[in-house]
Amino acid sequence: MATPPDTISTTLPGSTAMRRRVIAGSFVGNFVEWFDYAVYGYFAHEISGAFFPNDTPRTALVKTFALFALSFLCRPIGGVVWGHIGDRIGRRSALAASILLMSGASFLIALLPTYHAVGILAPVLLLVLRLVQGFSAAGEYAGASAYLTEYAPASRRGLTGAVVPASTASGLLVGSLIAAGMSAWMPASDLASWGWRLPFALALPLGLVGLTIRRRLDDSPEFLAARENTPASEAAPIALVLRERRALVVTFAAALLNAVGFYVVLSYLPTYLSTELDLDQTLSFVAATIALGCYIALVLGAGALSDRYGRKPLMYAASTLFIVGSVPAFVALGSGSFAVIVLVQILLGGVLALNDGVLPSFLAEQFTTRTRFTGFALTFNLANALFGGTAPMIATWLVGRTHWTIAPAVYLVAVAVVTLVAVAFARETAGKPLARD
Repeated sequence: MATPPDTISTTLPGSTAMRRRVIAGSFVGNFVEWFDYAVYGYFAHEISGAFFPNDTPRTALVKTFALFALSFLCRPIGGVVWGHIGDRIGRRSALAASILLMSGASFLIALLPTYHAVGILAPVLLLVLRLVQGFSAAGEYAGASAYLTEYAPASRRGLTGAVVPASTASGLLVGSLIAAGMSAWMPASDLASWGWRLPFALALPLGLVGLTIRRRLDDSPEFLAARENTPASEAAPIALVLRERRALVVTFAAALLNAVGFYVVLSYLPTYLSTELDLDQTLSFVAATIALGCYIALVLGAGALSDRYGRKPLMYAASTLFIVGSVPAFVALGSGSFAVIVLVQILLGGVLALNDGVLPSFLAEQFTTRTRFTGFALTFNLANALFGGTAPMIATWLVGRTHWTIAPAVYLVAVAVVTLVAVAFARETAGKPLARD
């Protein structure tokens, strides 16, 4: 539904100096959040042995990814809570609290006893901390996207919003570098017994750095103006956003390709290559590291292109390329050639970047300022809870059930079709003023 002219934001974004600080704070904080979250995926093999030692390697891995998936169940709830805080109190307050909670939970994972020490209590404690991580991460991507979108000039919202996926990929990149280095230089027995804990222990100091940066930021002029004009008796943001049914359906479906693609292409593939295709674990991490570096550059380029050509054309291209190219890509991964594997991962990451570089601004622009954080957080986290967090588990299960190593590609094709249809029904928002109410 079109926004009446008198409700369109005409507030200029904040000063250039403050915008730079906001970009830096969003990047660093988001990096810390997703470094913490990604480490679990990269060390899934070692974690499965520590917490499910009595199972077969495949069953233990499925259970480990199941805990990964269960943590996403808290994300829709977390999205509503952080969205309420972000839309009523402020973006900065929500983001500062979420990074502290996330880092604390990650640090405690480093201290957990194993199954051999305390029995069934070990995986139960791991699940509790993963749930806390899921709850806290629910506010990060959406909050940073809303924050950056509101601070950016209309002509640069795509590029500015692309800082969010670039920072998440940077967290994954550092996690991949650490995993590659540790698997190359540390004996496998040490890595399995205590080495996997070290990256989790880094979470606390990194989180404190991110918290310090974010506490020095200001809320966006766009948000402050909207809050000033919001009556104290107004309904909660979740009640308001539930009235925007079209935006909710479109944004949920549009987020599916990112939800599944991000975790399959950028997080699950190193485990897939080493367990399903018998690629040396160190080489699988090296391949992921190279692909992530390319993704970071490409995702920023995609955001910039969307400012010039629109959000929808790039998202159309990404969905179509996943539909056409996913199965051939996974067939090529099975060739056994390391050069081919690296090339395929770069190509998959590049196609994903076309979608992900546009998504933050696309989703944020679909909602009004009064409900932007809540609407984005609810739909994005629901998509990730139902499809993203379960993607590594489903992919592992599909391969084991069908004995078909390209089964994950079929899953990618299916979600790409859904996202393609959603984008067709979305409105083009590039370059247009943000709707305040």
